[in-house]
Amino acid sequence: MSEQPRRRTRDRGQAAVEYLGFLPILLLVGLAGLQLGVAAYAAQQAGTAARAAARAASSDQEDGPGPEAAARAAADWVTAVDVDRLDGEAVATVSVRIPRVVPFWSFDDVTKTATMPTPDEEDLP
Repeated sequence: MSEQPRRRTRDRGQAAVEYLGFLPILLLVGLAGLQLGVAAYAAQQAGTAARAAARAASSDQEDGPGPEAAARAAADWVTAVDVDRLDGEAVATVSVRIPRVVPFWSFDDVTKTATMPTPDEEDLP
């Protein structure tokens, strides 16, 4: 006796349809990860810019770079720089905007503060 092989129906194309349904979620998760990385990078840039501005303001030169040092240290993302010299210290506060990667997800600006001591007049040569 010879049996004829059974024919099975196959789900052709099923994996492609499932992949198309999952693709938007996968892209959204990837963009969210990229957005968080950009936010962390902006926070790092704000800290670097604040330290650069405080260091420049703490120098003994009266015409030192001050806020311009912060702008050079953090590219075009700097939105505000405030430098004060108080009680032998230079205090710099810098705000940096966080660029958007995901269109509907926005962040406030990152603000960092740095303090550097100013040289005492008796320590100068």
